[in-house]
Amino acid sequence: MDSKVKIKAEGVNFFYARSQALKDINLDIYENQVTAIIGPSGCGKSTFIRLLNRMNELLPHTNITGRISLDGRDIFEDSVDAVQIRKRVGMVFQKPNPFPKSIFENISYGIKVNGIKDKTFIEEKVEASLKKAALWQEVRDRLSDSALKLSGGQQQRLCIARCLAVESEVILFDEPCASLDPISTAKIEELITELKKDYTIVIVTHNMQQAARVSDYTAFFLMGELIEFGRTQDIFTAPKDKRTEDYITGRFG
Repeated sequence: MDSKVKIKAEGVNFFYARSQALKDINLDIYENQVTAIIGPSGCGKSTFIRLLNRMNELLPHTNITGRISLDGRDIFEDSVDAVQIRKRVGMVFQKPNPFPKSIFENISYGIKVNGIKDKTFIEEKVEASLKKAALWQEVRDRLSDSALKLSGGQQQRLCIARCLAVESEVILFDEPCASLDPISTAKIEELITELKKDYTIVIVTHNMQQAARVSDYTAFFLMGELIEFGRTQDIFTAPKDKRTEDYITGRFG
């Protein structure tokens, strides 16, 4: 049985000025599942996930048509606060982007921005978030150190902890392991598998093996179109569209 649909994209078109980046995307993202988005560079993968937390609207001359709903509610409705959407739908980027502050402040910043002042609560939340992000043991004795001193893999887990601290429900990963070594990559993949118990996860990846390892569902994008979507096992073992098969087997991309 499929889980509940957490995010639903219906007839989504997206334009950068006059250039159409996404064409009529219809896609369901299921709760507590990992959905991988694969496809060659420039096919619209990152553009699509940035729509899910309204990040693309920060860019000038962009336009979207269609509907994206979170728990059944259209995220582009006038009455919906974009900042709240970005709190509920967190994002981890390709390159780790810790704030130039201490490890502790990186995590506590978002909590404080949400108006929480209780020092004990903040400390407990920081610890819990770092534990969930599998980073606590490595940083517990140096929380006042600059986050920029951490290794790339640790910085990426810190960025994940930052999403967890503000209680995101959905976490978007945009090529989260692209700049990491194999050991750090394995840790992030392990963490993604662990996090899906409590969160809905969408991961953009150019790494076929990674998509096959971590995701429950896979969407294949090509030139701004969604070519095929289904359970990961089916997409990788018995794709219905020849273009999917050609991409997965390395004939192009």
